[in-house]
Amino acid sequence: MLSAEANELITRTGPDTKCGSLLRQYWQPAALTVELEGERPVRSVRLLGEDLVLFKDEQGRYGLMDKQCPHRGADLCYGRREDGGLRCPFHGWLFDVNGQCTQMPGEPADSKMHEQITAKAYPCVEKNGIVFAYMGTGSPPPLPDYDCLIAPDEYTFAFKGLMECNWLQALEVGIDPVHASFLHRYLEDEDIETAYGKQFRGAASKTDIPVTKVLREHARPTINVDETDFGLRLTTTRDLPDNARHVRVTNLVFPQAITIPMSSDMVITQWHVPVDDTHCYWYSIFTDFSKKVDKTLMREQREKLYEMPDYAPKINKSNNYGFNIQEQKTKTYTGMGDDINVHDQWAVESPGPIYDRTKEHLASSDKAIIAYRRMLRSAITACENDQPLPALANGTPLNLKGPVAIDTVGTMDNWESIWKETDMDRRASSKWAKDPW
Repeated sequence: MLSAEANELITRTGPDTKCGSLLRQYWQPAALTVELEGERPVRSVRLLGEDLVLFKDEQGRYGLMDKQCPHRGADLCYGRREDGGLRCPFHGWLFDVNGQCTQMPGEPADSKMHEQITAKAYPCVEKNGIVFAYMGTGSPPPLPDYDCLIAPDEYTFAFKGLMECNWLQALEVGIDPVHASFLHRYLEDEDIETAYGKQFRGAASKTDIPVTKVLREHARPTINVDETDFGLRLTTTRDLPDNARHVRVTNLVFPQAITIPMSSDMVITQWHVPVDDTHCYWYSIFTDFSKKVDKTLMREQREKLYEMPDYAPKINKSNNYGFNIQEQKTKTYTGMGDDINVHDQWAVESPGPIYDRTKEHLASSDKAIIAYRRMLRSAITACENDQPLPALANGTPLNLKGPVAIDTVGTMDNWESIWKETDMDRRASSKWAKDPW
């Protein structure tokens, strides 16, 4: 368990907090690019407790700045997108994507006052369906060469979803390998290739045993946690009959992303981004190594389950997460349907907006959570003292690639190398993937 002070330290991310200062040193997802489509690409964004306006100018450049006009505080989300920037309707002050005021049409023609007025603004860059923002000090680091960011756009799909809880609760479920054997347990095995939501398909090509069955019947895995340049690698193994061993490799990408295998060819990279201290978004990029993705189909599947424009899940605490007692008896462990996102939603929201970790009792299977919290607290101290940070070296990115996320089956003798070999084979046949080794 944590002290109340330690829990506050690692959960609060507002502008004047230590953890917030750390997260601001890394690129943060601010919006999906589809949210800036249409005739007026301007929208309100709340990110790390700050109220901002995101817009795209006529040249296609993205700008993210304080939503309150520095003149008299009017809401710039209602601004006019014109003349190379966003114009406040109150007095016509015009701001470019860097927050620089370029016009004050109500002032004398020879006035230079606009040159001294700058709205708080953050650099933005778009990659594979997500607009990232850098809210930290100094020059922003380049984005790392992670698979999801270097893959051609047509091999990726981006989406997001709202969670009514602190960001750390949402993140920690992703580095808990044991929960899948229970929270995502299916009491019967369907055709998981066609069942949307059952994102456990990786080992199907290696064995006749569905991964849902592996997870259900082997609930005490061995978990290894290794520190890497990008964060933490989790190698989870489950022993199967006939000298076989199931190997699942997932990752914590510091500071707040996970990479997990969805299938033998598709990997999900998911960031957990604070809206404020009691709400967060998960942003995911689905990356396929073998074929171009059907973005229309993937969006249609997910938009059926989320309310636009806020991407709030339709199945939520207001309707008991779709809980059905008969389903819990016969079909799923939770009784909350096939979509594992709903299972996770319940698991991270039910402890409350910010869980009181003075009451928790971590077990040996929580070793990745323990390792991550230690890394996070150490990084907060390093940030406070201007020391090098994980996945960054004095502001210069390390040679970060991958990370490898894979689900496969080997033998007792080759399990330590089978996941690397499987990944090498996948990359060798891919049209775009680079070698992370």
